[in-house]
Amino acid sequence: MQADLKTIQMRHVFATMVVVAVTAQNTLGVQDALALPTEIIDAQFASLADDFKIRAAKTGMIAKGGAKLLADEAITTVKEELSPLATLVTPNLPEAEALTGLKAERPADMVKIGQALQKLGPKNVLVKGGHLGGDQAASDFVLMEDGTSFWMTSPRIDTVRTHGTGDTISACITAELAKGVGLEQAIRTAKGYVEATIRDTIQVGHGPLNHWAL
Repeated sequence: MQADLKTIQMRHVFATMVVVAVTAQNTLGVQDALALPTEIIDAQFASLADDFKIRAAKTGMIAKGGAKLLADEAITTVKEELSPLATLVTPNLPEAEALTGLKAERPADMVKIGQALQKLGPKNVLVKGGHLGGDQAASDFVLMEDGTSFWMTSPRIDTVRTHGTGDTISACITAELAKGVGLEQAIRTAKGYVEATIRDTIQVGHGPLNHWAL
């Protein structure tokens, strides 16, 4: 949530949030998590809707570092109820594999995963390939609602300071959409912003991004 707020602020959009769970985490990983009662979650939504004109929203609750933050039944809910409502889903490979049951060992597998994800109902899919390894940090595959697709590739940066990349790219896309930017441009802008947050590093903790990067 902190990454979301920092990112959206840097994109000159006002951000607020609904807290659905409290986590104990740092730049080393997630140590614990506690879901909040649905009554207070609903109350947060109602409070914000009463005050703001909401232009875009994002959600997320699966960590890339191996911490399972969703119960199995909640993953089913994401697949069956939340995904069909989404304009865009942005899973990393472990998340995409959990949602589709498919494994990615090469770029061609990412295409199949993207197609499988789109069949769950979301209009557009961004499959992040950072976990695939190789000389490139992230060959990301994007499948659009109209059936067109494209790849985004960036050089690998030798650093451990990549904590929060998934939150950051989706938050940046959300901010751009809130400003009325088209989806493809929003995705490409977010990709560039994340690259900058990794490249222009800050020496804090064991791995945070530099959200001041431009």
